Amino acid sequence: MKKRTVTRVAAFIMAAAMALTGCGASDAGTAQDTVNKSASAGDGEKIKIEYWHCNGEGQGGATVEELVAKFNESNDHIEVVAKYNPDMYKGLMQNLQAEAAVGNTPALVQIGWSFLEYFSNNFAYLEPQAAIDQYDAEDSTFLTDHFLPNILELAENSDGGQVGIPYSLSSPVFYYNVDLFREAGLPEEGPKTWEQVMEYSEIIKEKTGKYGLYIQEPSDNWATQALIESNGGKFMTADAEGNVKATFASEEGIYAYQTWADMIADGTALHISWEEGVQAFNSGEVAMLYTTIARRSNIQSSAQFEAAAVNSPVWEGKERVIPAGGCFLAITAQTEEQQAAAWEFEKFLYSIESMAAWTIGTGYVPPRKDVADSPEGLKSFLEENQMMKAATTQMDAVVKWTSFPGDAGLEAEQIMIDVRDEILNGDVSARDGLTKAQEEINALLEAQ
Repeated sequence: MKKRTVTRVAAFIMAAAMALTGCGASDAGTAQDTVNKSASAGDGEKIKIEYWHCNGEGQGGATVEELVAKFNESNDHIEVVAKYNPDMYKGLMQNLQAEAAVGNTPALVQIGWSFLEYFSNNFAYLEPQAAIDQYDAEDSTFLTDHFLPNILELAENSDGGQVGIPYSLSSPVFYYNVDLFREAGLPEEGPKTWEQVMEYSEIIKEKTGKYGLYIQEPSDNWATQALIESNGGKFMTADAEGNVKATFASEEGIYAYQTWADMIADGTALHISWEEGVQAFNSGEVAMLYTTIARRSNIQSSAQFEAAAVNSPVWEGKERVIPAGGCFLAITAQTEEQQAAAWEFEKFLYSIESMAAWTIGTGYVPPRKDVADSPEGLKSFLEENQMMKAATTQMDAVVKWTSFPGDAGLEAEQIMIDVRDEILNGDVSARDGLTKAQEEINALLEAQ
């Protein structure tokens, strides 16, 4: 299995947010005209399609429901049913695998970036340009009109195929409790390095009795990749022929991981579930939270103190490296009727108004290049919301989220999740755990 070398996507979200090219505020008309002809259910009944997503209550779930309701009210021929999948993108992928095995698939799905290769190798899907050509030919240049090339590239697989369209774009940022910083006598501008994070955590524990840090622990390795690669390690490396292998058990990776485990062992950092960690931060029990900008809306509405956010910390003497988080949308509908309906709904989600609502309701940066400067979009919001700057000012450091290729994707991700728990629980050292996990994953890759 060959994979293109993972390259840095310089400033891709900043470019998406700040591009000056303007387009119309709404552009769902031609798709609706087409789907009315090609996807008529007959007898006045609406075509029902399922939209699978991973957005829980604290990360955009309400906005998903609002957008679905708005779409359903705006037409007389399609009814979208939103289905929430717990356990984030891994949970959705497992559920999709089970449904596909018995011949059932939703019409439209969110696919996490780390499962790009696994999804494209194991599931039937309709490429976005093929959907446009078949069901929306009057708007044949939709993709190139509204998305920058490097944004679209995020949803290309190693064979260069456009698997879907980028939808949720995020990066990890560092939230902190300004009130606790004041109480502990710490600088109110927040930490800039991981070494400062460790130092501040000890001071906060001593001065306030609160925990210093929580790093998100969902069913993926997004934050872990940022921690390791910002210290000079690499999650995965490709050779000159494009063959890849796991390389996270380097000295840099081991040091970063062991540092995290040591903070948990000495009581300055928390090791609990992601939802519990965010709740602990919002309630003031932990002073610093390392998680996605997509939690921005939840934190701003729920934190019981003055909260702020800064760029992802760097390790002293190293450069910031952070994976692009979020997902792309892929059409998995199998009949023409369902595909046409899925494309009409998907196009609605990419309208300027819908993209703006998605960003305001979550914190995700819009992938569409003309949303930021449109009066109907995010111009005033981005100017006023200080937390968003934590994400938009660090996009020169964004790289692709590691996606293990071929059939190894799900199993490799689970190996990484299991070893994370073993290391953070103190059952194994970072050196022993990461080395064993790396060997197991490389054996999977070689066996493909």
